[in-house]
Amino acid sequence: MLPSRRTYGLLLLGGAIAVIAFFFNPALAILGMLLFDLIVLALTIWDGWRVKPHRVKIERQVASRLSIGRDNLVSLSVEAGKTTAEVRIYDKYPISFGISSMPLAAKLPPNTSQQLSYTVHPSERGEYIWKDIQVRQLSPWRLAWHNWQIPQEQKVAVYPDLMGLRSLSIRLTLESSGSMRRARRMGIGTEFSELREYGIGDDPRFIDWKATARRGQPLVRVLEPEQEQTLIILLDRGRLMTSQVKGLTRFDWGLNATLALALAGLHRGDRVGVGVFDRQVQTWIPPERGQAHLNHLIERLTPIQPEMLEPDYLGAVTTLVNQQTRRALVVVITDIVDNTASSELLAALGRLTPRYLPFCVTLRDPQVDQQAHTVTEDLPATYERAVALDLIAQRQMAFSTLKQRGVLVLDAPANQITNELVDRYLQLKLKNQL
Repeated sequence: MLPSRRTYGLLLLGGAIAVIAFFFNPALAILGMLLFDLIVLALTIWDGWRVKPHRVKIERQVASRLSIGRDNLVSLSVEAGKTTAEVRIYDKYPISFGISSMPLAAKLPPNTSQQLSYTVHPSERGEYIWKDIQVRQLSPWRLAWHNWQIPQEQKVAVYPDLMGLRSLSIRLTLESSGSMRRARRMGIGTEFSELREYGIGDDPRFIDWKATARRGQPLVRVLEPEQEQTLIILLDRGRLMTSQVKGLTRFDWGLNATLALALAGLHRGDRVGVGVFDRQVQTWIPPERGQAHLNHLIERLTPIQPEMLEPDYLGAVTTLVNQQTRRALVVVITDIVDNTASSELLAALGRLTPRYLPFCVTLRDPQVDQQAHTVTEDLPATYERAVALDLIAQRQMAFSTLKQRGVLVLDAPANQITNELVDRYLQLKLKNQL
């Protein structure tokens, strides 16, 4: 039980009256103040205990799998008893999470319920414990807060960006039917599907002249994109991927992009495989198709953390070549510094051409871009800008070398890499570049 502001106000009022009375009769003033304080405290205790039979009921609702780097909703269902309930709720969330607001306050009429909510923002993957719910309920005369705990210990796990995967899945579903119909109408693809009558806007190059001669009317071949393609994603978990960008490690941004790209590939009918490497390939998941494979990827990749080790790009590529003999789109998600520091990456990706289609994806720090494009007014800031400009120039030189060797390149801010990578992949599929 905790005294309320009203109780403190009454005690202060009694003290003020006692001070005035002290000038007339000191002994009576002191005795009266003590008696008044005892009565107020007794009433406060009694009023606080009156709450106990009318405690509110609270139940927490939180997903068992939270998304890293997202605001995850937590709901508290509060149910009042036979009296009006004014409560303050302190939910004991994992201390490392960012939070929108706490404590939560509500005033409920008798025999009603209300939903309270807040959001948590985890920045690291792993398992966490939600502890009990601390509740304070104001007494009927508003003299005390009745204080108690509701046992609600709960274990949750922080996964990669599952919210983003759900949004991407909906987007791909909405886009797929229209894009496939458009591709069939334009004749884009490599696999024969059917013959149909020639229509306005059809490409004359797809007219089947033998069938036209037999039927006596123009017929065109409808081609569909090849469905039996393979997508391999190599995710670097080495030293450069341990640095923080916009509240998450580069590896977490890369892991989110890996799963999003895998979802897009599986949705388009490709076989998707993933390898995670540092000095060696620590995790290798062979290419498969289907939604079940995506769930398998999520469970296998979620526990992996980056390490302060130099990555062995040549070793990762060698493992890939031994595991995957047929042509594939090979996406390497990493970071790059300059031609000299990234010479092994350049050599490894160069070895993949022309048998495979290599695609280098790098996660840029937007803070470096901001420093490079900010006008400076003092000497230290000028030096920082010069370093940022030099880093950008060195990266561009490395990308130019990769492009000369036939490697596809995508360099985007780490917090935007997922959308840009998926869009680029869908463009490659539409153009049948693989």
